[in-house]
Formats: sequence, structure tokens, C-alpha cells
Amino acid sequence: MQATALTLSPEAFRAQDPESWPFSVRRCTPTIGAEVDGIDFREPLDDDTYLALRAALLKYKVLFFRKQAITPAQHVAAARRFGELEVHPMLANHPEHPELVVFGRDGEKRGRENLYHSDVSWREIPSMGSMLRCVTCPDVGGDTIWVNMAAAYENLPGQVKARIDNLKAVHDAMPTFGVALSEEKYAEMRAKYPPMVHPVVRAHPETGEKILFVNEGFTTHFANFAKGEPYRIGSDYRPAELDLLQYLYRQAAAPEYQVRLRWQPDTIALWDNRSTQHYAVQDYFPAVRHMNRATIIGDRPV
Repeated sequence: MQATALTLSPEAFRAQDPESWPFSVRRCTPTIGAEVDGIDFREPLDDDTYLALRAALLKYKVLFFRKQAITPAQHVAAARRFGELEVHPMLANHPEHPELVVFGRDGEKRGRENLYHSDVSWREIPSMGSMLRCVTCPDVGGDTIWVNMAAAYENLPGQVKARIDNLKAVHDAMPTFGVALSEEKYAEMRAKYPPMVHPVVRAHPETGEKILFVNEGFTTHFANFAKGEPYRIGSDYRPAELDLLQYLYRQAAAPEYQVRLRWQPDTIALWDNRSTQHYAVQDYFPAVRHMNRATIIGDRPV
């Protein structure tokens, strides 16, 4: 029977003692990322190990696990320990496990994930996290970058924080995914997945951190910019809105907030999609790169 996906309150998260965790953790950078040893995703996680691993995920934002030779079924089971899984409506899914998105680049087509984004932020309820496993990857190239967006918010100038505190942004799947769809499929997806409005600064439900929650992959504009900043002339309005949005996009590109993973076969990355963005580096064409990803349903941003 599937174990319930327990979560942590901010108080329970702060009470966690890394010295008591039943696995070892090695930090990758001062800001984000850690490699974990002592976890075998072929085996179910007991509650104590799971809660410690969830605490590590909250603390380091993205965790890396090497030598995880798991089956697709074990991948789904491991990810489901963290919560219910989504089935992505616009990407290719595993034929036996629709919860797994299949990314396959076979030397004929370049990847298109090379922009900073948070998975499915265009949903009414975006994801809590994602678990990505390398099936086949190049000897060199095809790295992935993750960004700590809590640190990005924390380091914003005070006047920018004040300016964006009450802003809301529109997130839309179609500018990114719609280009690959037929007109009929586009209309179907547009009707099923209309643009969603989320706060520009969201609060993390388990850590209490404030997070900059806009991304260049799916955030198209602010929903209430003019309401907060009445304009005198046209250049105060749309150009000023775009300038601010571009400024917020660029925060993800700061190396100080980033960690970069060099993939190996059977490496797994598990990340908190609420507090991070990521970027898949498309420098390996025409080499082969196959990945499987499970995405964990999250909570409504507030």
C-alpha cells in the first residue's frame, strides 16, 4: 500500500537535525544543491528516512543521487512517496507509466528546454517537485542548472521587494508548448489550460521562505501592474512593466544562485519546484540524451 506523503511545517523543518539523518549529504555550492549517499530508490522509504530526505530537499532545494539503476515502475513509486503525480498533457509519456515524461533526443532534433523555468507553473496548482533520471546521456554536455529562487528574492534591493510585494503574474503554457501543436490540438489545450494568475512572491508552505515566482518559460505579464503603478503616459505602462519583468527574469541567471549537474547514466535529480528554476543546457546535439521525469503535484501559490 502506498505510504501517505507526509509534509513538514516550518517549525518541524527548523527542528530537523541533519546529524541524525540516515544518509550522508555533501553540499555542492554554498547556496543550492547537495549529493546524497545512502539512499537506494529500489527500496521503499520508511517514514523516518522519507521525512529526513524531505527536510534535506527543503534545505538544499535540489538533491542528486548517483548509481540509481531503477526501473520505470520504481521511479514512479519513489516519486509518489513525495505526493501524487501528474500526467503531463503536452509532452511524451512512458507507454506503461504515463506519470513519467520521456525526454528523448536521438541526434535528429535539438532540445527546447534551454530556458529558465519552473515545471508546470502554468497550472492552477503547480508542482511541488520533480524527479528526473538519466537513462542515456552524452559523455560530455547536456548538463542541467538549478537556481535557488528564495536566495534570488532575498537578495533583491528593498525598493524592488516593495514594488513587487503585491504584484500578481500570469503563467501560460501555450507560448512554450503551443508552437509544437496542430491548430486543433492548440485549441483543445487552450480550452483545458487557460492562463493562471499567481503571486509574484510566493510563500513556501514548508519553510516559510519568500520566493521569487516568475520564470521566462511560462510567465507572460503582470495581472495588476497598472493598478499598483498608475501611469501618466504610455511609456509608464507596458514598457515599464516589461522592464520590471525582464529584470525579475534575469535574477535566475546569476551564477551565485546556481548549481550545475553533470549527468551520468542512472543519476537522479530531485528538486523542489516551488523554490527553484532550472535550465537544460542544449550543447550536446547530435549526441543522444534520454531522460525520464516524474512530477509531483503541489499546492496553490500564496
